[in-house]
Order: sequence, then C-alpha cells, then structure tokens
Amino acid sequence: MSAVGRAIWFIESHFANDISLEEIAGAAGLSRFHLSRVFGLATGHSISAYIRARRLSGAAQSLADGSSNILAVALEAGYGSHEAFTRAFREQFGVTPETVRKQGHLSNITLTEPIRMDDTRTLKLDPPRFEDSPPLVLAGLADTYAYGRTEGIPSLWQRFNAHFGSIPGQKGKVAYGVCSESNSDAGTFRYMAAAEVDDTAALPAGFSTIRLPKQRYAVFLHRGHISSIATTARHIFGTWLPKSGLQHGETPDLIERYDDRFDPHSGMGVVEMWIPIRP
Repeated sequence: MSAVGRAIWFIESHFANDISLEEIAGAAGLSRFHLSRVFGLATGHSISAYIRARRLSGAAQSLADGSSNILAVALEAGYGSHEAFTRAFREQFGVTPETVRKQGHLSNITLTEPIRMDDTRTLKLDPPRFEDSPPLVLAGLADTYAYGRTEGIPSLWQRFNAHFGSIPGQKGKVAYGVCSESNSDAGTFRYMAAAEVDDTAALPAGFSTIRLPKQRYAVFLHRGHISSIATTARHIFGTWLPKSGLQHGETPDLIERYDDRFDPHSGMGVVEMWIPIRP
C-alpha cells in the first residue's frame, strides 16, 4: 500500500482521539515533512484540515440525527468549548451547529467523506490451509457498505475497539471482521467488527450478533498493511476460487481473523482470511 494510503488508514482509525503528525508519519513510513508534502499532492487536503473536516463531519451527522447536547458533540469532536466548536463548524460548513440540529438534515452542507484507499499492485498469495470450524456466535458493531466504498470501515473498528476486551461474555482475545449479506443488485454488503461471545443477553447498545454454522474454511494469510486487504480478497475470489474446483459456502462471505500477529495501532501484521467452502 502507498504511504498516503497507510496515512489515511491511520487517520480514519484514530481521528476520534488526539493524534500527532509524528504518529501518522510513523504509520506511513515517511518523515513528517515528506508526508505533509505528498499527502497534500495526492489528496488535495492538508493532514490537519482533513482530520478537522472528518471530525466536524461526524459532529454534523450527530447533530442532524438529533443530538441535543451541542457541548457533548463539541467535546467528542476535540473542541474544548461551545464557542470554539461553533466557530470551526461555521468556517467548515457556513452554518452553525444549532442550525443543523434544528433542521435535522445535511442537504445544505457538504460533508468530508473518507478518502478512498486502493492498491492495485500485483499480488502473490500463498496457498491456503483448510480448517473445520465449530459453530461461532459473534457480536459487535455492523454497518452496510457499497462495493468499492469501504472507507468507513476503519472508523467502525475505532468504535468497536473501545469495547473490545470488556464485552459481556467475550471469549478470547481474537477480533473478527465479518462480511455477509452481499446484495449484488444493490451493490452492498454488511460488515461487522466483532468478537466471539458465549452470551448475548447483556451486550452494549447498538451491538449486533451473527451465528455461524459449523463448516469448512480455506484460510489465507494477508500480510502487510491492512489497507490493502481488499486486494487480497479480490485475488481470492477472482483468481483462486474459480480455479480451485470448490464452491463458496452459504454464509458468511468472508471472515477476517485478527489475532496477536496483527497490530491494530499501526495496521501492520498478519490477518487470516477465512473463506467458507464446500466440495
């Protein structure tokens, strides 16, 4: 993945917290000066302006969705006062937070969406191993995404990681990314950031669950930066599966398995990609 792609992934995964240019540059593998230069040339945004716009766009969505406490939204967006937040919000969108909250829609402002990350390098993938998995019950946060428009997934993981390790009934320390419910007509799929649980009775608000049957999987290893995982998936489904003589299983489409070989802070490491199969 390009250095800019790694930087975008890091920002999208961490912008809810204070992050420094030094951290972003470290994730990208560049000096601060070089990253600042190439980021602007590649995206048309300075790094600080992009982070500010992404935070304010999330704040605008919260206000349009009916959040009644503007100060709470301001603090969540990284502003220490109502006044500072209002000033930045007006500069970004041309309207005040009160206006957006009152009108309840975003049709008259332009949000900054996540910059699309892509990697078209030729991929060489090791042959898979095969595993028989017992039934799994997974719980986590889920959303629906369009094919090729998955820029919001890192921020989904950011929200989920705030719960990981303290989810009621959580089993083990492995995280799962589950792709399911593909709709080729609508061009969408459902993605869940999840953990295995043995009880679904006391899950946090907003959590969803999925129950996976006992089945056989082909297990591939994605190595390197997580932002290029879509390239690995495209190779599996577009090249390996058609040549394998196997059929894809019923559900899910794909499971990403994140164990201690993956560093969620940097986005680097090994991720297992589990593909359900049948003869």
